[in-house]
Amino acid sequence: MPAAELVHMCTINAQVGPMIEVGSGPKGMRVVANVPSLSVTSDRLNARLATDDAADWLTIASDGTGLLDVRFTLETDDGAFIYVEYQGRANMAEGLIATAPTFQTGDERYAWLNSVQAVAAGQLNGETGELVYEVYEVKVTA
Repeated sequence: MPAAELVHMCTINAQVGPMIEVGSGPKGMRVVANVPSLSVTSDRLNARLATDDAADWLTIASDGTGLLDVRFTLETDDGAFIYVEYQGRANMAEGLIATAPTFQTGDERYAWLNSVQAVAAGQLNGETGELVYEVYEVKVTA
């Protein structure tokens, strides 16, 4: 029987900028939120935004559930670049978020990330825009 273990991988601290309401469409209310700053810290990975490409293309469903679509590029403290993307769900009323990040890099020092499926638990402070995620690697065993 397969089993999954969650192993803490890193903490992400982000600042979410003002949200731009694009408007309601067939999937719900579309909102775009820029992320002007973001850092990742752990014993194996320390990084910050490499460029100004971080944003969430959020859709808010009629029941108030946020459907996340987030992408950004990191630069590690030793010069590697890592592309990160994740989708997930948010309880917009409470600011609680569940996501499933994946990673892509060509840097051999961080090649281990290319096969990681992560999950993250986050909380957004709606007043300050501060967002904190605890990220966990999903280790699957037989």
